[in-house]
Amino acid sequence: MVVDDSAVIRGLFIRVLEADPEIRVVASAANGRIALNQLKRQPVEVVVLDIEMPEMDGLTALPELVRAQPGLKVIMASTLTRKNAAVSMEALAKGAVDYIPKPSATSEVYSNEGFSRELLAKVKAHADRGRRDGTAPALGGGAAAPAAPAAAASPTTAYRPRTEPAAPAARPAAAPATAADLPQRLGLQRKPVVLRPFPPAFRAKALAVGSSTGGPQALFTLFGALGPALQRIPVFITQHMPATFTTILAEHLARASGLPCVEAEDGMPVKAGRIHVARGDWHMVPTEAAGGAVIRINQDAPENFCRPAVDPMLRGLAKIYGRNLLTVILTGMGSDGQRGGEHVVQAGGVVMAQDEASSVVWGMPGAAAQAGLCSAVLPLDRMAGEVRRLVDGGP
Repeated sequence: MVVDDSAVIRGLFIRVLEADPEIRVVASAANGRIALNQLKRQPVEVVVLDIEMPEMDGLTALPELVRAQPGLKVIMASTLTRKNAAVSMEALAKGAVDYIPKPSATSEVYSNEGFSRELLAKVKAHADRGRRDGTAPALGGGAAAPAAPAAAASPTTAYRPRTEPAAPAARPAAAPATAADLPQRLGLQRKPVVLRPFPPAFRAKALAVGSSTGGPQALFTLFGALGPALQRIPVFITQHMPATFTTILAEHLARASGLPCVEAEDGMPVKAGRIHVARGDWHMVPTEAAGGAVIRINQDAPENFCRPAVDPMLRGLAKIYGRNLLTVILTGMGSDGQRGGEHVVQAGGVVMAQDEASSVVWGMPGAAAQAGLCSAVLPLDRMAGEVRRLVDGGP
């Protein structure tokens, strides 16, 4: 279901989504109240929910939608403002599973390939998660009236899932994720996981964390459980997020952990007991300097489709901390962190990954685990205990 007060935006979102043969939009709505009424008639797997709408806004509708259909996967859609970034973070605490920044202009819905790719990938990932965790509804395939053109869809237009192959849909000029790259992005390729032994007498003197889809909730859980255990070491986080959102993420992590948490700035000295978060649209590369480690940020080309990316952070940290670097790869699409993880283990450090069952998408952690880089693959609720033991002096 697509929920947005703009009929034009609804239509554009629907066209992008239905250009993928694996996705069918079955309902749309102009505000939260209409969406609730729609949900009673037509269960859905995923809702893309706008924040600012008349009558009932997205943040008000969110808990009502989740209450009406427990386990519903809601992705918040918002423009890149500090206010909306803060609301998106609040929504994650109220039951949303993810967020997606909306393009600032309607023309960018089609022209911005990154947006289309992210929208499709996140909808698919969360639908898949619902099927795996048993919360996806049984969707009926009853007959439906012919759908009105997407761009002119009325607030209560409903569509039905395809029951037979449909004629190929017209795709946007900038085609999003292809079928060939989706298995890797969704973590569907499987290889046996062989764990590496922990290095003898390993003790962490720095912690690096990489995450993407589902990452904010995982980060809040991890650092809420760790808190004071990290006072003696510096912490570095790269979460795939746009600018503005990383500012709000740092504020929420500070509250969750009780530790200072800042967005990385160029030339910033690295400090023990502080969490350093990669700034949106900038790679964070810690570097050794005369007076100690400092943060360098740059806008070099995206790596693994991402900026910030985990790999450049890990390459820099491996040079500084070597056999005392502990790396944790949390839930996320793609394989970012795998190549950087190779540098970590080559330098004598340790890599751990979140397990598939507790991950929203086992792409990033799965890539590291299946490459043989990990000394442990753990559910999220056990990760903090293992980190604490390694910071305190060994496995």
